[in-house]
This record gives sequence, structure tokens and C-alpha cells, in this order.
Amino acid sequence: MSYLRIITVAMLGLTLSACASVETATRNAPLETPALRAAAVTLDVQQIRVTVPKSLKVSEANSYYPMGDIVWREDRPGDRHAQVKSIVETALARGVGDGVPGGMPAVLDVQVTRFHALSEKARYTIGGMHSIHFTITLRNPETGAPYGPTKPVKASFKAYGGQAAVAAEQRGITQKVRITDHLAKVIRGELGLPPRAETDLVAALSVTE
Repeated sequence: MSYLRIITVAMLGLTLSACASVETATRNAPLETPALRAAAVTLDVQQIRVTVPKSLKVSEANSYYPMGDIVWREDRPGDRHAQVKSIVETALARGVGDGVPGGMPAVLDVQVTRFHALSEKARYTIGGMHSIHFTITLRNPETGAPYGPTKPVKASFKAYGGQAAVAAEQRGITQKVRITDHLAKVIRGELGLPPRAETDLVAALSVTE
């Protein structure tokens, strides 16, 4: 269930509980009813706030599967937490776009809990998975109150390895490009936004999976 649907269900529940005259049949209606579909909301995301806690352990080990919460190598050695934050911010901003004018105003809070791309050793041999986890919370911009519960999101996907990785890089498809593109699509799905061609950088660069 997308995060927007969770919020819609919560808002519908509040509406029903506040109406003493609601009939029992409506109160007990299944989730896929006309009442729920009518209650669906659109979002106008006015701000995106990304947090990458310093408690997340960084690994620089060049092994097949480094033991760490953050494994990131495509930027120069430095503050990996800041680098991951920048990648996620760019991806989410691209995915959300300009929001939906007239939609419910919201602030999107995102906390990264895992960002495990590939080490050099795995990248150019066996490949693996980009393991990316985070939580999302939508808040009222004026009060800061959450519209619904915080939701954990697993946005992991298969990474290129070996010759596939080399061929992709020759076409301009780095790990950063693929991760940014993937996260943009994931957040659009979570927020109930329709797919957008401009978020699909991989397709634009004509790279096949």
C-alpha cells in the first residue's frame, strides 16, 4: 500500500469517527469502496527534508559485501553522510517535482536508514544489490503535525556488475544515475503521483536492463 493510500485511509477513518450519523454499513465498508476512492487526496509537497543520521556506520572496505550501513564510492573520499544526503535530496526533488497545485500542502520528512551501493570489488565482478532503505513522514507545514504514521520504505534494486557495469558507465549510467532515477520513481509511487518521463534518466540514455 502506498503512503498516500495509508494517509487517505487514516483521514477517512477520522472523518467517519467524527460523524455520529454515519450508517453502520458505511463504517464497516471495505477499503476498496467508492467512499474511499472519493476521499483520495492529492499532495502539494512544499518542502523535502532529508536526514542521514551520523549513527549510520560507513564502510570503506573494498570487499564483496562490506559490513556497514553506508557504502558509497562514486564520489571522492569525504563525508559519506553528506554525499548520500545530496543524492537522496536530488532524487526526491526530481520525483516530487512541483507538486500538485491545489493539493494538500505537505512537508516530506525522509530519514535514510541504509544506503548500501556496491564496493569497487563487487561493482566490477559479481555485481549485487543497491540496498536502500528510508522512512517517510508527511507533515502539516504550519503545525508540523504528521498526517499519518511514519512508513518504512525499502527501495532496493539490482545493481550492474562486471561487463554490464562497464558498458553502462560508457553510456553515462553510473551508480548515482541509476539510484537517483530509481528513488525518483519510488517516491512518486509512494505519494500516488503518476509516472513522469523526465524522471526516467536510464530510459532517456537508452540503457537496457
